Amino acid sequence: MALKKASILLVPLLLVALLLSTVGGCRQSTEEALSAWKGGVRVQTLYGKIEGKKSGDGSVFWKGIPYAKAPVGELRWKAPRDPDPWKETLKAYGFGSECTQCDYLGGMKGSEDCLYLNIWRPESEEDGLPVYFWIHGGGNSMGSASDQGYDGADLAIDCNMIVVSVNYRLGPLGWFTYPALRSSEPGAELDNSGNYGTLDLIKALEWVKDNIAAFGGDPDRVTVAGESAGAINILSLLISPLASGLFHGAIAQSGMPVALPVETGEQSARGIILKMLVTDGRAADKSAAEAYLDQMSDSEINAYLRSKTATQLLSAYEGTVFGMISFPFIFEDGTVIPEGGFDSLENGEYPNKVPVIIGSNKEETKIFLFMASLLSDNPFKNRDDLYEKVASVTSDLWKLRGVDDIARKLTSSAGQPPVYAYQFLWGAADASGTSVLPGEYGFKLGACHGIDVPFFFGNWEFFNVLSGAVFTAENRVGREALSEEMQAYVARFVRTGDPSPDGSGLADWQSWSNDLGGPKCILLNADLNTASARMSTVELTEAEVMARVDAEVRQVIDSFVGLLPFLVGEQI
Repeated sequence: MALKKASILLVPLLLVALLLSTVGGCRQSTEEALSAWKGGVRVQTLYGKIEGKKSGDGSVFWKGIPYAKAPVGELRWKAPRDPDPWKETLKAYGFGSECTQCDYLGGMKGSEDCLYLNIWRPESEEDGLPVYFWIHGGGNSMGSASDQGYDGADLAIDCNMIVVSVNYRLGPLGWFTYPALRSSEPGAELDNSGNYGTLDLIKALEWVKDNIAAFGGDPDRVTVAGESAGAINILSLLISPLASGLFHGAIAQSGMPVALPVETGEQSARGIILKMLVTDGRAADKSAAEAYLDQMSDSEINAYLRSKTATQLLSAYEGTVFGMISFPFIFEDGTVIPEGGFDSLENGEYPNKVPVIIGSNKEETKIFLFMASLLSDNPFKNRDDLYEKVASVTSDLWKLRGVDDIARKLTSSAGQPPVYAYQFLWGAADASGTSVLPGEYGFKLGACHGIDVPFFFGNWEFFNVLSGAVFTAENRVGREALSEEMQAYVARFVRTGDPSPDGSGLADWQSWSNDLGGPKCILLNADLNTASARMSTVELTEAEVMARVDAEVRQVIDSFVGLLPFLVGEQI
């Protein structure tokens, strides 16, 4: 049965050439050129001097570097502008503010002044290091580059590369589109796009291209990487013409190719405006708010929206799940994201054909089902069989949509370099039903969404309170061995576009083949003491997975689908 697009929780050439040279306005610079990397903590960028710190563990860091002006006031819902140069040395010792978002308990945190990036590198005089550009997850409505699990020190040291993490606007401040916010002035296409979070990432990549050499990085060897919503954003960069030439490899962990028509975004925005009009007392109910809004001019609507605090905007959204709001979507605006969105992966017309690693976890959706089981109206109370069945089918849907379909399409595209796929198995029960996770966590969480991130970073932080529950002394040897292998694959990939290290003794990670029975995913796993990786020839198909949906979960899936933020980007 065909799938219909719906909301999810958690998806002319001269003009393009002009836009590529003017994202966010003309670039400003100081009179001084970039400094050459000599191993110190003070560097000269195009915007001014920056001083970092040595961490004491063999790394150097610079935190809270502004890569764009604060998107506040009239710059809210505008493409990011270059930062103003500074005269005094910027003491880059601490993170900038996280972007405005809901917290886990429904409160608000962060600031609209949040467009900062962070840099880690090994403490050495080595120049020309590859760059790993990390985009955090969180449904494009929560999360931050300053989250403890994204500390880049270990990754930078272990892989001998530069790690960059970046904040970007979230929720309705990052993705919001409505006619009254648009300008008819020439050159306003970026400001009108609605894809402000995407433009932030492109602006940050431009900053890296222009400045990373001062930190000893190679601007011609940049790999973008991200997990969950971060991976959705990675996929959006593949299809955005504005990102051309800004990165040279991509790693997408547990993402989906999700983008919606502008008209859908306008409908969502209209609903938010109506709710705020009722909340403000300008209208008694939705029907009265409709009439009130229809008599407002575009300038009045524009002023009304800009008068709202970020908290007031976020409070108008319903359906929050542990801090994640219901409508942070990338729009097919025709400028930042092409019309038709990810259809370009099907026809091969996407502009950024670089080596790709793409993968998912074996039991992605268990973390969301686990969260659901903590609610008072737990839909899985005394129903372990239903819990496991739903987790298995929906996680396969995730892999189908987020890995196998994409790998097939990319591999079929002329000019596309090799695509490497993985499935992360650590935590899932083995053939005997035994998991490396303690107690019932092997069943409740298993190889769930997000649990792979600590292995890539070498940091054992997993959803804060769950870290100590799943990462134990008993499974430490095996998981650390698996982390070392995964980092070795990454280190090779960012340098060569091929994750298989020469002479390392690691399993050969073969690229995806569309041939029947050809290599597909590498399976990443470990027992309590030993890591293992092996190639698999298994791939999922639409017919196979949908047959399981129809047979096993169709009658119950609607009751919990809202708890699965990135369930295939489409609803059954």
